[in-house]
Amino acid sequence: MSGEASAPGVSPRAPRPGTQKSSGAVTKKGDRAAKEKPVTVLQPVGEEEPKNPEEYQCTGVLETDFAELCTRSGYTDFPKVVPRPRPHPAFVPSASMSEKPALDDQRLSGSCSLNSLESKYVFFRPTVQVELEPEDKSVKEVFIRGWKVEERILGIFSTCLPPLSQLQAIHLWKVGLTDKTLTTFIALLPLCASTLRKVSLEGNPLPEQSYHKLMALDSIVSHLSLRNNDIDDHGAQLLGQALSTLHSCNRSLVSLNLGFNHIGDAGAGYIADGLRLNRALLWLSLAHNRIQDQGALKLAEVLRPFELTHTEVVERRRLLLEKGSQERSRSPSSSRHGDSKGEKNPFTGVSNVALSEKPDKTPTTKTLKGLGKKKDKSGDGAKREEKPGSGQSPTQGTLKKEDTKASKGKVTIPEQKPNKGKGPKIGNKEKRSFLLESELVSEPSEVVNPLLEPVEHREGKVFMPGNKVLLHLNLTRNRITEVGLEGFLATVQHQAQFSKSKSAAKGPVGLLCLSLAKNYFSPQCPTYTMIQELMLPRDPISKAKAREEEPSASST
Repeated sequence: MSGEASAPGVSPRAPRPGTQKSSGAVTKKGDRAAKEKPVTVLQPVGEEEPKNPEEYQCTGVLETDFAELCTRSGYTDFPKVVPRPRPHPAFVPSASMSEKPALDDQRLSGSCSLNSLESKYVFFRPTVQVELEPEDKSVKEVFIRGWKVEERILGIFSTCLPPLSQLQAIHLWKVGLTDKTLTTFIALLPLCASTLRKVSLEGNPLPEQSYHKLMALDSIVSHLSLRNNDIDDHGAQLLGQALSTLHSCNRSLVSLNLGFNHIGDAGAGYIADGLRLNRALLWLSLAHNRIQDQGALKLAEVLRPFELTHTEVVERRRLLLEKGSQERSRSPSSSRHGDSKGEKNPFTGVSNVALSEKPDKTPTTKTLKGLGKKKDKSGDGAKREEKPGSGQSPTQGTLKKEDTKASKGKVTIPEQKPNKGKGPKIGNKEKRSFLLESELVSEPSEVVNPLLEPVEHREGKVFMPGNKVLLHLNLTRNRITEVGLEGFLATVQHQAQFSKSKSAAKGPVGLLCLSLAKNYFSPQCPTYTMIQELMLPRDPISKAKAREEEPSASST
């Protein structure tokens, strides 16, 4: 019995080292393979996933939309959308805090230290930080800092950013932009809400320095920051041409920050050339660059009356001829064609016969449309009135806005007295709205090009009044000496005198803030002291401080 029992016991043991063990190994490997199959299968599925983002409808919640689009694009680990961290409020110790902490508090502080250690690592993880509106918690600004933004991520942003109706600014700091991804980013901007006006690209040096594409004529960017991008004189040349040329001018950009770059005298000259005909830029920073006296003198020159070049003079004459021909084409060749037939005035929509009629002979009040469409009852009476009124017809020569307003007033104001009703009121409203529309249309045509500004002729040369629109100029920490300061002193003196003579008139008066500190001159330099004395009453910040100090001084 014992041998029979041992035989079957040995027999199953014999194949175990051979067949059964190997089969067991096969089954275990099969189980592992079965567990690994879903992981390997996900790869081809992930390649087909990028088709799905096109079908996804964004909800307007950036956190949800960005996560869903990243998942559909095949990303397994992607940055999270988090609120922008705020500094903690100042800690004020109370009297109770002077007591020794209890044992539980000590244990709690130990656990907090572990949490703070973990939070430090969390801080360095890539995130999409957002600034929210306090009222409705909508996204106001987007901050991406310190992680590379690829083409696919920009494609996701082009889908999830346009639904943000309150988006105002996009900040990209050291995100590894290239000239190609910059082009993609620029194409994204028009898709966003109309409230988007500020773009900050700092710490993103580009080989081709194609930042000027952000300042195209159709650009929506009003505030642009390009600090710390290694922009040299060549990049400054492209930016200066984007500000203005002889035939084009940027009218959307209000502030430009070019601090912490490598711009020298030549680059400052290119920026100055862009300021010659630019009448939109209000704020410019060239701090922490390599600008010396030659570049400083060029910048100071365009802020006071400067001489036009031969090319600019020729272009100015061409614009004046073109403007004159347009005005002649708008007005009739002679007044008799318009006066004899009672034709409608193309500028006012009122017939010339009605303009020459006297109020006491007008039996009924006519609206703006009725005056242009209906005929007078007595043709002979109209002819008699045409002769004395033909000399006052605004269709002769070039029509001015003052003449238009005066002629319109003669028609409407007296007619409101003898008749009461809705007719005169409606006509008056229509006339007012037409006046506003005509003024809005005519004003832009007058400022199409700064070359059409009033000029001064001296010794056979033509001088422009200079750029009086730029209000803030920052040249801190450059390489300017007292030679460059002389140029800015002449500019500040001219602008101060100009503002006094034109104090009652509306319009730009020049620099309100000029920063020249930390350059290659002594702070006690007489020229620098004079500049500060002239700029002090113009600086709005110093004025505000003086107003705040006045009540405190009076109370004491």
